[in-house]
Amino acid sequence: MSHLLGLDVGTSGVRCIAIDHQGAVRAEASVEHPSSSPRPGWSEQRPEDWWEGARRAIAGVASNVGGDIVGLGLTGQMHGAVFLDQADHVIRPALLWNDQRTAAQCEAITERIGAHRLIEIAGNPALTGFQAPKILWLRDEEPKSYARLHSVLLPKDYLRLRLTGDKATDASDASGTLLLDLKERGWSREIVDALEVPIEWLPRVHEAPAATGQVRADVASDLGLPAGVVVAAGGGDNAAAAVGNGVVRDGLVSCSIGTSGVLFAHSDVLSLDRSGRLHAFCHAVPERYHLMGVTLAAGASLRWWGEVVGKPDYDELSELASHAPPGAEGLVFLPYLTGERTPHMDPHARGAFVGLTSRHGLGHLTRAVMEGVAFSLRDSLEITIGLGIKPNQIRATGGGARSAFWRQVLADVMSCPIVRTQADEGPAYGAALLAGVAAGVYPDVAEATAQISLRPEVCEPNPSTARRYQDYYAAYRDLYPATRSTMHSLSDLARG
Repeated sequence: MSHLLGLDVGTSGVRCIAIDHQGAVRAEASVEHPSSSPRPGWSEQRPEDWWEGARRAIAGVASNVGGDIVGLGLTGQMHGAVFLDQADHVIRPALLWNDQRTAAQCEAITERIGAHRLIEIAGNPALTGFQAPKILWLRDEEPKSYARLHSVLLPKDYLRLRLTGDKATDASDASGTLLLDLKERGWSREIVDALEVPIEWLPRVHEAPAATGQVRADVASDLGLPAGVVVAAGGGDNAAAAVGNGVVRDGLVSCSIGTSGVLFAHSDVLSLDRSGRLHAFCHAVPERYHLMGVTLAAGASLRWWGEVVGKPDYDELSELASHAPPGAEGLVFLPYLTGERTPHMDPHARGAFVGLTSRHGLGHLTRAVMEGVAFSLRDSLEITIGLGIKPNQIRATGGGARSAFWRQVLADVMSCPIVRTQADEGPAYGAALLAGVAAGVYPDVAEATAQISLRPEVCEPNPSTARRYQDYYAAYRDLYPATRSTMHSLSDLARG
């Protein structure tokens, strides 16, 4: 039987998996790559390192499945900027999604286009992580490099260029550039003209399951692939992960607890949060969209707490927390350890335990941390519901979702069933399914996701606990506006 590959260029490394037509994972390989931070707030990687890792990962997987491969799908970290010259050589290291150097450029974009108009077209405010301000930063700060600039690609699309020779992207990943017209699912002439970015620098935009080309013969020979492997447009990491978890119709929401937390809601229509608290993107399902809220320190909050108390094991922390009652006897944690995205959009927000007394022990504090993350994710859910998207099921993914206790906390805080599926293979799995559509193995994305063996573990909300959490969530929501000015003062003091 032939196989499908999914290739994910993540922040920490490249991962490749092979699945059969029934969706079973048959082989996988990962190769790590380094990041650099030449200055505080900067985050860079060498695209050549991605390609070297991709070569090794693909070759390893291909050898394990005997080279019988018909399609390859791409996914990866969003928002990054790969700058290429006329010969398609990399001009400088890529600026990543978590690079914070472009604050001045974001202000300039907002002033030139207008905050409301920007959200109306691109679905998002100007944020430092997005690609467009990175292009303007290169123009402003490295004019010699800018003079050589001939094209700009997203991370996964640089690998496409190396595999196929094509410059192409997909609508979901392109949504993270701030240059895409979400309604038209193509580049916004209004924005690129206003920012004086030549549209010729940008790759062609496809729907995620479309075939954009084939692996070049010389590259296929080098990697142990057969001739004619079809390459799918693929998708941004969150959209691809949602495909891999079956979140492809209204009523389904995914909640990821990794280092950050992401609430991802499928939508048949484009719904915009005019305040810019939720991201709006094109989905990896053609003509569909998704809303996304972000908690910056989700799993990172529990990891930090585990390091502080010398108990880094998640299972041990969950066991400790389970011995404290819901609400931790009046203790609330604000998980703003690195600022907060949704709903506050405040890099100077700070974490806190509020309500601490002498009766609180390690279990109470640990439970408060896990509940605080759940409250933060509920902030995103409340905005999503306010935009008319009501979930009937939330699918939990990521490392934090492996904790049955944390999943139950989420179910009770959100008053919604929380489901963990056995298909939690991450973005690479969704990319492989998209490759199956591009290669003609499946007729469409819905049929591709029907191959997923979910084998769900379901946590139903406990009605009495859910009612109790309503009051604690109300107290949680009161704390940010009540402490915002103090948070900002402390942030200023810490910077000296």
